[in-house]
This record gives sequence, C-alpha cells and structure tokens, in this order.
Amino acid sequence: MTGKAKLSVRIDLPNGGRFGPGKAALLLAIDSEGSISKAAAALSMSYPRALKLIDEMKADFAQPLIASSHGGASGGGSELTDLGKRVLTLYGDVTETAETASMSSIEALCGLQG
Repeated sequence: MTGKAKLSVRIDLPNGGRFGPGKAALLLAIDSEGSISKAAAALSMSYPRALKLIDEMKADFAQPLIASSHGGASGGGSELTDLGKRVLTLYGDVTETAETASMSSIEALCGLQG
C-alpha cells in the first residue's frame, strides 16, 4: 500500500452551507500568505474560485472570516478575523477528534483492500 488513509471532514451547516478541508486550507493559506491571490496560487486554485469560497463563507457565518484592505501605499492584503481564527481552531478540533475516534476502524477498512 502506498501512502496512508486520511479522514476528510465536511460539516453541513444548519443554514445549508458547508465547511470542509478546502475552505479550511484556503483560510490557512490566507493566514500564512497575507493575501487572497497569493493563497490561491499557493493552493493551485484560481483566484475566482478562492473568491467564490470566500463569498460562501461570508454567507455562512454571522461575521466575515477574512478582512481585506485594498492596495495603495501599504500594498493591501488579507488576514483572518478573530472569527476566522476561531472557525479554523474549532474545525481543527473536530477533525482531530474524528481522526482519533475512527483510527482503528479506518485501519481495519484499509486492511480489506486488495
């Protein structure tokens, strides 16, 4: 077997939105890169796709997860809001708990592969 099985968690929110590994990765990339365009490039994601995901997250949560400033003397950029950081922390907690709780079952399932 090459590689290791990985659990992917997507949360279907009560308002019909979804939050999962793709949006979490985008938030993490924005946090580390300081801009939406750099984050999209780091993820090999198109800028329009990144904007679409950001718009979805904006609609899914009570407040924005990302704060952006336009270019100019300071060059602009984007950063996570306190809510964005909290969403990432909670999502990390959910995925870690799910991975830990399901580890033996995932290993057993992988043992059934040919």
